[in-house]
Amino acid sequence: MEYEQGAENQPMDGNPCMRGPSESATQIARADCPDLSDPDQGAARCCYRYDYDGVVRDDTARAVIETAREQLCGKEGEPLLRWLVEDDTAIAARRIFDDPSKVAFAMPCLGGRASSWAYGRRLTDATCFGTYAEFKEELRQAFEPPKNEFRSRAEFLDLQQGKHDVHAYAQRARYLVSNIVTNSMDEATKVVTFMKGLRDGPVKTYLFREYPSTLEAAITLAMQEEFSLR
Repeated sequence: MEYEQGAENQPMDGNPCMRGPSESATQIARADCPDLSDPDQGAARCCYRYDYDGVVRDDTARAVIETAREQLCGKEGEPLLRWLVEDDTAIAARRIFDDPSKVAFAMPCLGGRASSWAYGRRLTDATCFGTYAEFKEELRQAFEPPKNEFRSRAEFLDLQQGKHDVHAYAQRARYLVSNIVTNSMDEATKVVTFMKGLRDGPVKTYLFREYPSTLEAAITLAMQEEFSLR
């Protein structure tokens, strides 16, 4: 699996339908689901693009939380980290607390090679995924690119804004930093690297004048300054 520039924002191949192990949650129809007319049809299934997630409310003012995401199919270039974050978000939104239920929720959302791998492991050993953390770690070992952390660190330290706007540049920086877990970088290194990679101009000048203390503070100031210049 290889991560390319901006890969974390690209849609994944495969069936875009989100399949959950429970049919109890109410699903809200969108424009691409004309066959679903009743917003209270909890058993209905609907295809979503995974770039939408949030809280929606039906006519009864009942909060319904749906996270739309594509299946992780274990193909080259698929954003595994992005899928794991979305899965964690969906689990938290549904208030699933016990590990067996978390694993049971996540497995049907896999597809392709990833699905075959997970169910193959379960068939040979019913207790293979003792906890949700173990499930995610084994998934990482099976489908994360080799030396992913080293490659992410190297790319981040050499990251340049280029022709991208500040938002796209910041998103790439966040993604690369999130991949660096074992020996995480200190905030000063993150801030300096982010600032050096900005295009020469008023945004970069402003950040070097303010010198924020954290990466998130630097991103916020850069985006605010870019917006004020429009």
